[in-house]
Amino acid sequence: MMIASFMLGFVGSFHCIGMCGPIALTLPIQHLTGWKKLAGMLLYNAGRITAYALLGIIFGWLGKQLYLGGLQQWLSVITGIVLLLAVLVKYTGAGWRKGGALPAVFTSKIKSALGTLLRQQRFRTLFAIGFLNGLLPCGLVYLAIAGAIATGGVLQGALFMAAFGAGTLPAMAGVTWFSHLVTLSVRNRMRSLIPVVISIMGVLLILRGLNLGIPYISPAMSPDTEHVVHNCCHKS
Repeated sequence: MMIASFMLGFVGSFHCIGMCGPIALTLPIQHLTGWKKLAGMLLYNAGRITAYALLGIIFGWLGKQLYLGGLQQWLSVITGIVLLLAVLVKYTGAGWRKGGALPAVFTSKIKSALGTLLRQQRFRTLFAIGFLNGLLPCGLVYLAIAGAIATGGVLQGALFMAAFGAGTLPAMAGVTWFSHLVTLSVRNRMRSLIPVVISIMGVLLILRGLNLGIPYISPAMSPDTEHVVHNCCHKS
């Protein structure tokens, strides 16, 4: 699942360059060279990944509550089905549309704060710029959040979303350092892999919830684990 999350971030980031690319190109590091530019780029992306990990903590906690309610297997199966349906319904020839599920007021505040920091053009604001960038509405982030919920744990959710963020790092670094290499042709080729990766993640989640006894893919829940879950549900 971590590999699938990383790959989702990797192939999806080539499409998201359209939204995040302009932000990366206006960072206060374009005039820098060498190690200073590298440090600035890493600081900005560390902010983005931190935002994703925070979302993973929040939604991993939500998944944990469902796990304690004895719904972990159903949650995994349903999440996998939702991802497969998302591929069928939302993926078109034009690609994934920018997400807009967040309240408009919340989104506008993020954009306003982000604009203020970008206008300041200060090196010390790079982490905050990346963090706010990571909170902007994005359909692929929403899909990754669905996977984080299915992990059923706070740490697992954080790691899942961090893996997603790490997957976006190569493309975002490419925009900053080698923008001429990230051509429209390359972006279109990578974008065509998005439904494949999401489908793989969906299938993995479904198999994980079916309790088939396949090591690492669909491990069987042991009697002891079932007993613990039952006791937790009974006590609650």
